[in-house]
Amino acid sequence: MKKIFKIIGIILLIFVATLIAIPFVLESKIDTIVQNYADENLDADLSFDDISLSLISSFPKAEVSVENLKITNRAPFKDETLATAKSLSFEIPIGQLFKGTEEPLTVNEIIADEMLLTIKTNKNGTTNYDIVKEKESTTVASDTTSTGFSFDIENYEINNSAFTYIDEQTDTNIYATEINHTGKGIFSGELSELDTNTEAKITMSIDSVEYLTNNIIKLDALIDLDLEQEKYTFKENRGFINALPLEFQGYVQNVEGGQQIDISFKNPESSFKSFLAVIPETYSKNIENVNTTGNFTVNGIIKGLISEETIPTLDINMRSNNASFKYPDLPKSVTNIMIDASVKNTSGNADDTYLDINTFDFKIDQDVFKSEAHIKNLTGNMLVNANLDGVLNLANVTKAYPIDIENQLSGILKGKLNTSFDMDAIETNAYQRIKNNGSVSITDFIFSSEDIVNPIQINKAELTFKPGTVSLNSFDALTGKSDLSATGTINNLLGFLLSDKKLQGNFNVNSNTFAISDFMVEDETASETSNKTTSDGESLKIPEFLDCTITANANTVIYDNLNLKNVKGQMRIKDQNANLINMTTDLFNGQLGISGNVSTKEAKPKFDMKLAMQQFDISQSFRDLEMLKALAPIAKVLQGKLNSTIDISGFLDENFSPDLSTISGNALAEILTSNIDVSKSPLLAGLDNKLDFLDLQNLQKNIATKLNFENGLVSVKPFTINYKDIPIEVSGTHTFSNNLQYDVVFQVPAKYLGSEVNRLIGKINDPEVNKISIPVTANINGSFSSPNISTDLTSGVSNLTKQLIEIEKQKLIGKGKDKINDLLGGVLGGNSNTTKTDSTTVKTDSSKTDPKDKIKEGVKDAIGDLFGGKKKSKDKKAQDSTKNN
Repeated sequence: MKKIFKIIGIILLIFVATLIAIPFVLESKIDTIVQNYADENLDADLSFDDISLSLISSFPKAEVSVENLKITNRAPFKDETLATAKSLSFEIPIGQLFKGTEEPLTVNEIIADEMLLTIKTNKNGTTNYDIVKEKESTTVASDTTSTGFSFDIENYEINNSAFTYIDEQTDTNIYATEINHTGKGIFSGELSELDTNTEAKITMSIDSVEYLTNNIIKLDALIDLDLEQEKYTFKENRGFINALPLEFQGYVQNVEGGQQIDISFKNPESSFKSFLAVIPETYSKNIENVNTTGNFTVNGIIKGLISEETIPTLDINMRSNNASFKYPDLPKSVTNIMIDASVKNTSGNADDTYLDINTFDFKIDQDVFKSEAHIKNLTGNMLVNANLDGVLNLANVTKAYPIDIENQLSGILKGKLNTSFDMDAIETNAYQRIKNNGSVSITDFIFSSEDIVNPIQINKAELTFKPGTVSLNSFDALTGKSDLSATGTINNLLGFLLSDKKLQGNFNVNSNTFAISDFMVEDETASETSNKTTSDGESLKIPEFLDCTITANANTVIYDNLNLKNVKGQMRIKDQNANLINMTTDLFNGQLGISGNVSTKEAKPKFDMKLAMQQFDISQSFRDLEMLKALAPIAKVLQGKLNSTIDISGFLDENFSPDLSTISGNALAEILTSNIDVSKSPLLAGLDNKLDFLDLQNLQKNIATKLNFENGLVSVKPFTINYKDIPIEVSGTHTFSNNLQYDVVFQVPAKYLGSEVNRLIGKINDPEVNKISIPVTANINGSFSSPNISTDLTSGVSNLTKQLIEIEKQKLIGKGKDKINDLLGGVLGGNSNTTKTDSTTVKTDSSKTDPKDKIKEGVKDAIGDLFGGKKKSKDKKAQDSTKNN
C-alpha cells in the first residue's frame, strides 16, 4: 500500500507544482516547467507527448491534461518502464491558480486512463520505485508539512489500468488487470476520509505456485487516512473474491522497518454456495442456480509486522460439515462434503507457516473419496504428508461438476496411499527422503494428449508405491490397431507430477500388434470425441517428459507397407532422442539388426542408423523398401538372398520415413542370386541386344559390392564379376531419380567375336592365338527404365580381324615360325600389355619371361546390382554358341 501511494504521490507532486506555478508563468511553456521539475527531483526519465492548459472550454474551471506520460528507470533497472498513462487530467477552479502557497488547494477531479504501473524488487533487494532524489525529496516533504497543504477532491478515477508487482527475492508475482477505481475525499495534514470503489482481476503466485488465477476482486471501502501517522483504517468494508462476500476491519500503518497490520475478516453468509464462489468462474460456471445444502464458514486474523525479516501472524480457518451441491443441468450430485482446513503462523517467521487440510471428503453416487494433507514450511523447503483413500468413477466427474475437458473422461480410479516428502528431495531426486506406501489402480480409462494422436484405452493399470520407487505391476492398453502391455519401475513419479521433472524409469513393453501409424495419423475408426491433437503434416514428436529405458518385444510391428516380425531390443529415450540398441526383427525371410538414434528435438526429425541385413529375399526387399530401391533399383529383378550392412543418416519426413534427398552414408552388400529375371529390366535387355555373345542367365551368382551415397547420388566402386570366362568390370553413378552414368568393360576372348574371327583363328592353327581377348566397353546413361547403351564392339572386332588376316598371310608365304611369333606378339602384346587400334585395345597374357603365357585379368573389386535385362530365346543363344565354337 505504501509503495502504491508513494508512486502516485510522486506523479501528483510534479503536477501540483505546475498548478501552483501557473499564475506566474501563464505565458511560459508548461511542458518546460514540468520537465525541469522532473530533472531536478527525479532519478528517472520523464517523457510525454503534450501538456495543455485549458481555461475556456472548462470555464469556470481550469483543466490541465497530459498525454502519453512515461517514467523510465535508470540503472540498475535501466530502460525498464516504471509507469505509463495514456492520459492524465486535473480539473481545478480557475481561482485556485492564483492562491498563495500557504492556502489549501482544491482539485475538483483527477482522471487517469490506461495507467500501467510496475513495482519490482530484484534479487539484490533493490527496488525500482525509489526514484526521488534524496535532497529534493526532503525539501518537498518539509515544505508540504510546513504550509498545511491539503487537497479537497470531489472525484478521482483510475480507468482500465493495470498493476504488476514482482519480487524476485521471494519469487512473488501479483498481476492486477482491468482495474477500475473511483474515490472521493478530503486530504489534509491531519485526518482525511476516502470513500472508494474498486474492481479488478487478480493473479497471484508465490514460488511458482498460483494461489489466485484471474480472480475477480470487488471492494467498497470507507478508509480513514491519518497522513501524519501514515495509518489507514478500514471502517465500513465489504468485498468480494469472485462471488464470495467478505467483511473486514482493521488497519494498516507504515512504521519504521515495515508495515504494521491488524485486520480480521469473515464471510457474512454461511451457505456452502460461498465456497463454490471462491473457485474461479471459468471452472465453477454460473453458481446462481446451483442447489446446495450445508454450511461453509471462513474467518481469519492477520496481525503483525511486515518487514524484510517477518510476516504477520496468521489464523485463517475454513469449515464445512455434511454439505452438498448439484448443478441443475447435470445428472449427478456431490454429497457428504466435509472440509476442515486452516492456514496458521504463530511466530511471524515466514518459514513457520503451515497448512492443515485435516479433512476433505466427498461422495459421488456410491463412490467415497477421503483425503487429508499437512504442509509445513510453505515459503521454504515444503514438507508434505498426505493420505488418499477412496474410489472415483471418472465418468461421474463431468456429470456432477461443470468442468470443461476435450473428451469425456471414463474409468475407475482406486487408491490408498500415504506419501511424505520434502520438495528439495523431489528436485534433487533424493529418493531416500520420499516415503510412499500404498497402491493405485485404474481400469477402463480413456486417455488423450497433445503428445499422441489416437486415444489410449487403458484396460488396467496397477501401481505399487514403496519408499524410493513406484512399481508398475501391470499396464494393458489399446490404441487404434495396437495393443500394449508393460511392467517396470518409475523413479520419480512425484517429481513428474508436482514439479517440472522428467518421467524416469525402466519399462518392459510387449505387444502382439504395434502399428506405427497409430501414433502418427488419426485413426479413422476412432470416435469423433477421440480428438486428433496433432495438425496435418506435423511429425510425431518423442515426448519431452520421457527419460527412460524401454525393453521392447513385439510379435508384429506395422511400419508403412512392412510387417516386421519378432521385434526385440532396447530404446533409451531422453531429451526427445531415442537411442535404439541391438534392435532385431524378422523381415523379407531374413533378419534385420538396427542400432542408432532418432531425434525429434529440432523442427525436422533426424536419424543416424547402422543396419545389418542377413538373408533378405532380394526381389521382395528391393521392391518394398524405398531406400533400397533408390540405392540399387535394378536389383529387384534378381532372385536370391542379400546380406548387407548400411551406415545411413539424414532427416525423416512427416510419416517418419527417410527423406531420400537428405540421406548419406555407405553400404557393403553380398548378393547371392539364384535367378535373374532379365525380362523385367530394359537395361539388361539392352546390353543383351548389343552383345550377341552375352547370356545373362549364366552371369556369376555371388556378388560383393560397395557403394557410397550422398545428396541423392549413389557412387558404385569398381568391381568385377564373371560371365563364363569373360571378366566384367563395372563402375559409375546413378541418382535417386534414376539417372545413370556407368561404364561396363568386358574382357572378351576372341572365340566369342563371330564366325570370321573363329575362321581365321582356325586357319592360323596356333595355340597362342586362342589366348587373344579384347576389351569391349559399354557406356550406359539415361535411366533404368529407358537406358542409352553404346559399345565399341564393332571397331574392336574389325581391328582384330585385320591383324589376324595379316598373321595368316605371313604364314602362307612361309615367313617361318619366328616371323609368325613376331606378328602374334604384335597382337598379343609383345613387350607391352596393350596395343591400341582405333577405339579398341587388344589385351593378352604377357610377362618378361614369356609374353604369351598369361592373359591380364581385370580389376577385382565388388558390386553387382547393375545387371539384368531381357533374355534371348534359347534357340538364338544355341545358334550363336554353335557359330562361335
